[in-house]
Amino acid sequence: MSDATTPNESPDFDDMTRDIAEVPAVEVIVTVAVNLMSAAAVKLGLTEDGADHKDLDEARKLVHALAGLMDASATEISSFHAAPLRDGLKSLQLAFREASLVPDEPGQGPGEKYTGPVYG
Repeated sequence: MSDATTPNESPDFDDMTRDIAEVPAVEVIVTVAVNLMSAAAVKLGLTEDGADHKDLDEARKLVHALAGLMDASATEISSFHAAPLRDGLKSLQLAFREASLVPDEPGQGPGEKYTGPVYG
């Protein structure tokens, strides 16, 4: 017999809720930001198989969402957490600018309404 969950069994959502309840908000915010950064890097073609996954339209959405999250949470997370995330965001914005055949005007790139213009 396998260890897989049978159809009659369900995950213990009470235990899962308790686990989530124990995670500090800063950790949740940072985890979401890192996931957005990773997904944006893939869509910008910055990974080993970059050309296979490059999609600038998708990358724009992810970078913009990351910038919005960083802007909204700036006062909620310490500079210890925020500084590397801001650096990563700026790197992604610069990578987007470099990857674009027709670059956006300064201040019009993904997330720049939150961060201000990014110059390459």
